[in-house]
Amino acid sequence: MYIGVDIGGTKTLVAVLDQEGTIREQYRFPTPKDYPAFLKEVRAKAQALGNKTFQAGAVGIPGMINRNEGVLIRLGNLPWQNRSIGADMEDIFHCPMLIENDAKLAGLSESILLLGKYKKVLYVTISTGIGIGLIVNGKIDTNLSDAGGKSIVLEHEGKLEEWEEFASGRAIVARYGKRAEEITDSATWRVVSRDIAKGLIHLIAITEPEVVVIGGGVGTYFPRYQEHLKKELEKYHLPLITLPALVQAQRPEEAVIYGCYELAKQEFPHETAHK
Repeated sequence: MYIGVDIGGTKTLVAVLDQEGTIREQYRFPTPKDYPAFLKEVRAKAQALGNKTFQAGAVGIPGMINRNEGVLIRLGNLPWQNRSIGADMEDIFHCPMLIENDAKLAGLSESILLLGKYKKVLYVTISTGIGIGLIVNGKIDTNLSDAGGKSIVLEHEGKLEEWEEFASGRAIVARYGKRAEEITDSATWRVVSRDIAKGLIHLIAITEPEVVVIGGGVGTYFPRYQEHLKKELEKYHLPLITLPALVQAQRPEEAVIYGCYELAKQEFPHETAHK
C-alpha cells in the first residue's frame, strides 16, 4: 500500500492506494491554518485508516520546497514556512515520505495517462492560483520553478504583473464577480483565454512540450474555451515555436493524489514497508 497527502489551501485529502494505484481509503478535511493543528488532524486521520502499513508515500505541497531536506519553505496560500514536513509525515505514517510540489505531482499523474502518445508533457493547473509542471518520459523535471504563475511576470494593461494575478481563477472572480463554472458566454471566455495565453506561450517557448494539459478548477471547464485558447496561442506563432496539442486533465480532482502514488512507486517500487 502507498499513502498520499494532498495539501490544499482550503482542504486536505489523505488517501491509501494499492499496488495498482486504486484508491482504497480516503479522508478529506478543512486545512487548518496552524501547522501543529494540521499535523494533529493528519495523525487523527492516519489512526482512523484501516490500512496502517505502507511501503512509501508522498505529500503534495502548494508552494516552494527543499526536496533533498524534506522541508516546506513557504506556501502561496497558507502561513507555513520552513517546516520539516517530510520528517513529520514519516513520523505519522511510519514509512518513507517524499515531498513534491502539488502541480508537478498532478502533472506526473496526467502524463502517465498519456505515455505512449506524448513523452514531454507540460501541465498547467488554473484554480485559485496557477501551478505548472513539466514531465519528461514519465519523470518530473524539478528545474521548473515551484512558484508557478508567480514566477512569470508579464505586461498586462500597461503594467508588469505576475501571470497568476490576472489569469488565475481568483483573478477571474475579481474581474467578473463569477467563478469559472458560472461563465457561459463566449466573449468572456475569449478574454480569459487571451490572459491565459500570454503566460502559456512563454512556457511553451521555453519547455517545448508535445502537449499541454490544462487542469484545476478553471481547467474543469476547458471545453468552453478550448478553441478560444487555441486561437489566442496561434497569434504568437513563430517559425521556431511549434504549438503543442491542448488537452483537458483527465482526473482533475484526484490528480495530485495519483501523482503521490506514481512518485512513491517510482522511488520505492518494492516491498520496503516500515512497521
